[in-house]
Amino acid sequence: MSFDKVIVALDFSSATEALKIVDDLEGLVDFFKVGYELFLAEGFSFLNILKKKNKKIFLDLKLHDIPTTVYKATKLILNYQVEMFTIHTLGGVEMMKASLKALREIDEVPSKIIGVTVLTSLNEEKLYETLNTSFELNSLVLHLATRAYQSGLHGVVASANEAKKIKELCGKDFLVITPAIRAEKIQDDQKRVSKASDAFQSGADYIVLGRAITLSKNPRQSLLDILNEAAYRKQ
Repeated sequence: MSFDKVIVALDFSSATEALKIVDDLEGLVDFFKVGYELFLAEGFSFLNILKKKNKKIFLDLKLHDIPTTVYKATKLILNYQVEMFTIHTLGGVEMMKASLKALREIDEVPSKIIGVTVLTSLNEEKLYETLNTSFELNSLVLHLATRAYQSGLHGVVASANEAKKIKELCGKDFLVITPAIRAEKIQDDQKRVSKASDAFQSGADYIVLGRAITLSKNPRQSLLDILNEAAYRKQ
């Protein structure tokens, strides 16, 4: 199983903690997710640090606002040449197209826009509690993914449960990034979890590994164990 399909989530509140994991995984992984926690603590300057280390960046800020605001925010993000960044599909087609418009106005920018569908911390029960109406969760994810595809986005974040059908609906080149990867069943705030092997077999292009790696006493070995299991299951 290829390491280039792995994104490690730097869910820390300081550059020191985050860079320790980056250094620990040197030679194995060069793609890292920067989310709210680290971005709010360290800002855009941390992106420059990663770029100086020749690392790829998945900036996971889930932009969700009126189209004009998301357009302007996209312009700012594009200054940092991140490989991928997220916007929220629930912001609507006009908002998604505004972000894409900002991207297309800048020549030779390598960034890909990834739409967040339904957070993997939500299941149908939690959705009902939030929205006070019933949704078939898989159908909602597929609807949002299809709208993202029709809007011109490059892919979506979705669980392994939906990855295969998204590929069928949107084509093999439409990226699926799958978070909530676990080596084993544990109790935490994620509801729709999967093993790396299940995610890849379902068609995920990338998996995002967070606590399974970053909370490990031996991150390198934990990463190897997860990917070895995935490679074994693929045979």
